[in-house]
This record gives sequence, C-alpha cells and structure tokens, in this order.
Amino acid sequence: MGFTIMKQYDCSAIVAMIARPGNWENTNMASITIRNLDDDVKTRLRVRAAQHHRSMEEEARSILREAVGRKPSSRNLAEITRSYFGPDNGVDLELPPRGPGREPPSFD
Repeated sequence: MGFTIMKQYDCSAIVAMIARPGNWENTNMASITIRNLDDDVKTRLRVRAAQHHRSMEEEARSILREAVGRKPSSRNLAEITRSYFGPDNGVDLELPPRGPGREPPSFD
C-alpha cells in the first residue's frame, strides 16, 4: 500500500496520509489537507525531504509526529536553570552581601 501526494496546479494543497501505528493492511488512515501552502514552504519541505532521503509526504508526517508528540515540560524556568547551573552541577557562586539601597534622585 503506497501513499500519494495530490498536487494542485497552484501548489496550494498537499494531501498527506498519516498512518496510525499498527498493521498497515488493517489500519484505518486519516488524511489531512493543507490549503494555501506558500511555494517557499513547499520548496523547503521538498529540500528537507531530499536531505532525509524521504518523500515530501513522509517528511510532513515526520514533522507532524515530532511536533505533536512532544509533551510540555512540567518544570518551570527556575527549575531548569538550577538543573544547569545549580550547586549540584558544578556552579556554586557566592552571593555578595547586600548593603543599604541608594537614595532616590531628587528632581527639585
């Protein structure tokens, strides 16, 4: 069973078949149509597919799998920063002592 790319003359749509995991012969497949795709985007997809030795359709499936397969991180920015720069990772900076603040400027 193969996949096909339907190309309109104005290159405004690519039809990609997205396979669900499982047996190819017994699997229902969803299709998606992307309309009004810029020619530049289509060209870059074609080049990227060629670099990965895949069809444009397989490259589009790969990009979609990667994009929607990621789960958002449950860690916040402070936790991520500590994981790279905290005392457990070889960075232990001494904080200088705090002094009194400056006097605010006078505009009189």
